[in-house]
Amino acid sequence: MNNSNQSPIKNTIGGIFIHVSDLKKSVEWYSNLLGQAPDLNKVQSPVYNIPINGTTSLTLDDHSFDPTFIHKPSPSPIFNFLVDDIDVAYEFIKSNDIEIVREIERVGESFAWFNFKDPDGNVIMACTG
Repeated sequence: MNNSNQSPIKNTIGGIFIHVSDLKKSVEWYSNLLGQAPDLNKVQSPVYNIPINGTTSLTLDDHSFDPTFIHKPSPSPIFNFLVDDIDVAYEFIKSNDIEIVREIERVGESFAWFNFKDPDGNVIMACTG
């Protein structure tokens, strides 16, 4: 790879695409996870953008225009949500009957994470930093 300082690729992540099987169900799940009240009447296939703070977008994609698409969730986290208190976040996930696939791991006093699955088996991390 060319190590030149000139690259047409920006050092910025524009968006994260999450592949889902049921767009409305996933919009409702992610919205509830983030404390949002979605208007499910506005959800139209093939994609829906979950409102996110910051510059990175979160797009749910049901691939309705791609009949050959086969969903294969990664066993590793595809991204993370930031949390202030890992223990409070963990209890929230547990209390909502969301499958936890990796227990809380702590490094030092202030860095911790755990992993959980969305309804399609996509692994997501909750992380303090």
